[in-house]
Amino acid sequence: MTPAQTHTDELRAAAARFGRRRFLTVTGAAAALAFAVNLPAAGAASAAELDARRITEDPFTLGVASGDPLPGSVLLWTRLAPRPFQTDAGLPRERVAVRWELAHDERFRRIAGRGTATAHPEFQHTVHVEVGHLAPGRAYFYRFRAGDWVSPVGRTRTAPAPGARISGLTLAAVSCQAYHDGYFTAYKHLAEEDLDVVFHLGDYLYEYAVNATGGARAYTDRRLPDVFDRETLTLEDYRLRYALYKSDPDLRAAHAAHPFVVTWDDHETENNYADDIPENDVPPEEFLARRAAAYRAYWENQPLRAPQRPVGPDMKLYRRLRFGRLAQFDVLDTRQYRSDQAYGDGWQVPGPESEDPSRTLTGATQERWLIDGWRRSDARWNVVPQQVVFAERRNVPTAGYKLSMDSWDGYPASRQRVLDGAAAAGVDNLMVLTGDVHVGHAFDLKADFRDPASRTVGTEIVATSIASGKDGADRPANHDALTRANPHMRFYNGRRGYVKVALGERSARADFRTVTAVTTPGAPVATAASFVTEAGRPGLTPA
Repeated sequence: MTPAQTHTDELRAAAARFGRRRFLTVTGAAAALAFAVNLPAAGAASAAELDARRITEDPFTLGVASGDPLPGSVLLWTRLAPRPFQTDAGLPRERVAVRWELAHDERFRRIAGRGTATAHPEFQHTVHVEVGHLAPGRAYFYRFRAGDWVSPVGRTRTAPAPGARISGLTLAAVSCQAYHDGYFTAYKHLAEEDLDVVFHLGDYLYEYAVNATGGARAYTDRRLPDVFDRETLTLEDYRLRYALYKSDPDLRAAHAAHPFVVTWDDHETENNYADDIPENDVPPEEFLARRAAAYRAYWENQPLRAPQRPVGPDMKLYRRLRFGRLAQFDVLDTRQYRSDQAYGDGWQVPGPESEDPSRTLTGATQERWLIDGWRRSDARWNVVPQQVVFAERRNVPTAGYKLSMDSWDGYPASRQRVLDGAAAAGVDNLMVLTGDVHVGHAFDLKADFRDPASRTVGTEIVATSIASGKDGADRPANHDALTRANPHMRFYNGRRGYVKVALGERSARADFRTVTAVTTPGAPVATAASFVTEAGRPGLTPA
């Protein structure tokens, strides 16, 4: 029996055990159970159609986005929400015809494609359009129309042809954008960068309550509705939270400027959950109902393709993208299939429980998929966008050090299998992109982290947060301890921002871009540090 079948059976069991009132008001599992068995598709077909000319307020308040670029295809996204902070988003439960256009130029004089998509009420009037038959390695512009309303214009691009030898590729890595911790100023600057693609490495939203003044944003010109001042538990809660986050103009600008490749971490559902094990002591069927709601809302509100559409509390998010012969990106999901954190989670002294060889962060299927993909790869750079710190990260430079049980340090056998798989596949230029920890790091990946003199086998670039952790500091309080404890760590900075990585045939360059503050808007951006790694010679040196 597959995990998906098991989870669906557990949701069915929940329906039998819970009374209807408790099922609806406490767990939200009635809705979760419905889409666990694919009922929304059937319901969508029977929904009445709304004449889009009857929409009297701008429905494109949450902007546009594109994602997962392929050589001949782009994925376009939008969501109709005239009143995004209402549970119905200001629309009746009727389907809406949405026209889309793709053009070679920003003024849409040279049209590359056009068509009509349906915004279904069962999917909160989100639209996912997969546009094919496009030229590889090209920039395009796109927009949507509903009735007389026209969306903002977005810019996207296709990936290069599979065998193309391209000279360069520039990406950005971002993560961790707690709305209540500050403004998304870094996104304003990222939108102005010249990039091919943006990788979001998790914690796109947070499940925690946001008060009327937006937490650390300390609004004086507006008050947020009470619907945000509670933890997200139900499908309605998660949908509203995406509306709040996507109401941020800087996030909308970044999505409109660049295609995004997204993967989640924990907060899109619940802090530090592991597979079907919640952070708190609640029955498994209740957590699976919550996970189903979170996964559903995630897919609805992200530029993801049809294969990523969830079935109940299960969603295949790991996937592979190629950019010519220059780069292969193996996007991981280190949350959905992992073993429970050892020793109760947190920072702990490692021991037999964390070092158990049967423990996994990726699950066996995803691990085989990753290593098999490396065996077939002919890319110059094999890049792994994922969530939690891969390199060993000791908290002190003395005996009795502790490691984070939520990161790869809590699953060292899993990490070693991945490193061994890369070595067996002959991967020369391994780069791991990471988020999660709200600081910027640059690591050399070692064959044996216990021996600083052991061979360097790759690099890890850790993107700091967009806002999580508030303003931060250039030198956090534990800067000296971590630096001395981890000689393979080349950089540590605690400001907010993003990382820009330029991949070339001969080398790769990482620029750590940071802002001075996020608790007040409008901070400038600067490059805190830059590092280079040469192709065929793993290891980071200051640029």
